[in-house]
Amino acid sequence: MTNTQITDTDTTLQLAYTIALAADERKAGDIVILKVSEVSYLTDYFVIMTGFSKTQVRALSDAIEAKVDEELGKLPQRTVGKGENSWIVQDYGDVIVHIFLPVEREFYSLEAFWGHAERLPLPFSLVRE
Repeated sequence: MTNTQITDTDTTLQLAYTIALAADERKAGDIVILKVSEVSYLTDYFVIMTGFSKTQVRALSDAIEAKVDEELGKLPQRTVGKGENSWIVQDYGDVIVHIFLPVEREFYSLEAFWGHAERLPLPFSLVRE
């Protein structure tokens, strides 16, 4: 599925889906999209995922940046954590990406902290059996 197949007119949601698709192409684990706009003024969506090595965390960050730039012409306003590669945050303004190693993801537990946020279904190509 490409972002042109996403029929939602919400460009911010399209950005979140493009990020999720880029992550899926690089084999990110447990990709979650949270709609936090109703519970936070920080951003509209979080896209949270797991990378299973520092190399993969970095590759996920690079792949997301490249795909979003190529397809939507956007670059992150800020990127934090590329030096350590255990938790990288990419801030696209309306969407914030969190790429974790498993230990960090479990420790910070953003899904639990933002448990009152709406969890969105992933595009069909991301739903794995």
